[in-house]
Amino acid sequence: MKIRKFIGRITFIFKFWKFIPFLVDFYKSREVPLYQKVVGVLAVLTYFIFPFDLIPDFLLLFGLIDDVVITSFVFERLVKIAPEALKEKYELTSTSNLRKD
Repeated sequence: MKIRKFIGRITFIFKFWKFIPFLVDFYKSREVPLYQKVVGVLAVLTYFIFPFDLIPDFLLLFGLIDDVVITSFVFERLVKIAPEALKEKYELTSTSNLRKD
């Protein structure tokens, strides 16, 4: 089961551009409490300010794997806390299923 989730996170990087409209609507939505929006921004900013690399980036492809995993984890949390109406609009059940109507 963990392998499936890991593969889903890796394939997420190729579908990231589809996630951008969801993010825009997430932060514009009045249904999402302000503190949840702030937590999402702080999580991303914290990672960019203090990048925690399990695998050093100079190892090329392998160095990007932990970045992809952490980024997809943050986005999965945003999907999880998103209002149901927003999830339904973008047909989101997880970050591996990113597509818009």
